[in-house]
Amino acid sequence: MPVSIRSTIRLFPIFHIIGAPARLFLSLLLVVALSGCSAVKLGYNNAPSLSYWWLDSYLDFDDAQSLKVRADLGTLQDWHRANELPLYVALLEKLQRMAPASTTPEQVCNLAVELRGRVQVVLDQAEPAVAALAPTFKAEQLEHLAKQYDKRNQKWRAEWLGESPGERIARRIRQLVERTEMLYGRLEEPQLAALRASETVTAFDASLSYREAVRRQQDTLQTLRQLQNGAPGDARTRTAVHAWFTRALNSPDAAYRNYLAKMTQESCKAFATLHNSATPAQRARLLETLKDYETDARTLITAKP
Repeated sequence: MPVSIRSTIRLFPIFHIIGAPARLFLSLLLVVALSGCSAVKLGYNNAPSLSYWWLDSYLDFDDAQSLKVRADLGTLQDWHRANELPLYVALLEKLQRMAPASTTPEQVCNLAVELRGRVQVVLDQAEPAVAALAPTFKAEQLEHLAKQYDKRNQKWRAEWLGESPGERIARRIRQLVERTEMLYGRLEEPQLAALRASETVTAFDASLSYREAVRRQQDTLQTLRQLQNGAPGDARTRTAVHAWFTRALNSPDAAYRNYLAKMTQESCKAFATLHNSATPAQRARLLETLKDYETDARTLITAKP
């Protein structure tokens, strides 16, 4: 994803809910799939290898699994390059047409829904490979995965739950400013003030977000344990993996769903307000950047090594 669009989308909590099932086969591939600049082009072309090493750090693949995961990641990338990258080019063209004009929260949220749909399509494509791999994990590999989750959770708790509410808000503001300035350039003080005052900052609930992350992790472990020693890729396994993916994108926790919906609406409102306050120079920066990323995305379509 172009750095700018990727950073903008991070304003929407909706794109943080994919969780472990999606990352199992998408990981860096989804991140770099839409990214521009020469360094990220290199990352996209090497995404199967980068994704493999990231996944291996969590699951400690054996030799047979390693061969399969490497092959499946390569196949998934080939499909993504041929089928998804052209859609991202079209999206970038659409964003360029929208950039000079003012926008509404509804338009911004429609974009979020469109991008969420692309995540679902890639998950659907990855599902058979995950269903074939999932039953092959051994108990010690799932124990390793659980320990890696624990390490990640400790770090997250230290960064977000170990701070005072004021410190958490300050951290979130810094993140939002950094990501927005990658898109528009330096923000002016009235824009910074509006961002600080937005509900998407003050309503952020670190505890609820953490609870959902732990739920997804436990769901991942439980699903993989239930599938141990099953028949790779059979109907039962496919059904279980599909349900697992569905729960990752649509949490069964009603409180979290309500929170996510509220945060998404507030984020759309905050972004629309910021875009509408953009100066001519900021909008010119946005338009130029989007055009550069379109060029990069077009190059990636034909840049298979």
